Amino acid sequence: MNFKEGTDISIPFRTSEDATSAWYVGPISIEPVRADGFVGSVAEGGSMNFKNVTLNPHGNGTHTECVGHIAPECFSVNQHLKQWMFDAELISITPEKQGDDLVITKKQIEAALFGKSCEALVLRTLPNASDKLHKNYSDSNPAYLAKDAASWMAEQKINHLLLDLPSVDREVDGGELAAHKAFWMYPENPRMDATITELIFVPNDLEDGSYLLNLQVAPIENDASPSRPVLYKND
Repeated sequence: MNFKEGTDISIPFRTSEDATSAWYVGPISIEPVRADGFVGSVAEGGSMNFKNVTLNPHGNGTHTECVGHIAPECFSVNQHLKQWMFDAELISITPEKQGDDLVITKKQIEAALFGKSCEALVLRTLPNASDKLHKNYSDSNPAYLAKDAASWMAEQKINHLLLDLPSVDREVDGGELAAHKAFWMYPENPRMDATITELIFVPNDLEDGSYLLNLQVAPIENDASPSRPVLYKND
């Protein structure tokens, strides 16, 4: 396996108005510190670049979250993601039309996996247009994961789910968060080491199949953190 030839499937956090976003959050901001005559910008005459970054992990780009996303306790993904390399399967699915919704079903996932087991599942939705790299998902009712599909993943011990959508749940669901809870088996038997990574982008030239996944998060003590998942093709 050549570790110099991985494929980064993250979407960067950008300040531009066309940056990928969800949940009605605006682009991230990166501003120089200004205090007592000091400006943290070389372009503005400062001696160095010294800037504050304001972002929302869930709404501004690729992020990885743990059960702390839905729990009252302050569980940190930085504390609970303790391994970074995983056997992964990449599958592509066209969400099923159900009324006004597009839903990824258990049947579709089982069929796409062909009986294979994996620690991590990378789910690419079709069609896979490049506008995912710039899409504003707010108020668009994007596709989501059926609750029984999330439960099945937990039963199969798929500990890490990565997908190119802003959420595993319906955009407006009355706060039910059914797929999140089912995947994490919350609150009955929380899977503390399991993670969900949202807003990825898998290039079309990457074929479905088996990969090695390197999943890294920024070391921020929070329920979610910006992340950079990288796929390496198994030889």
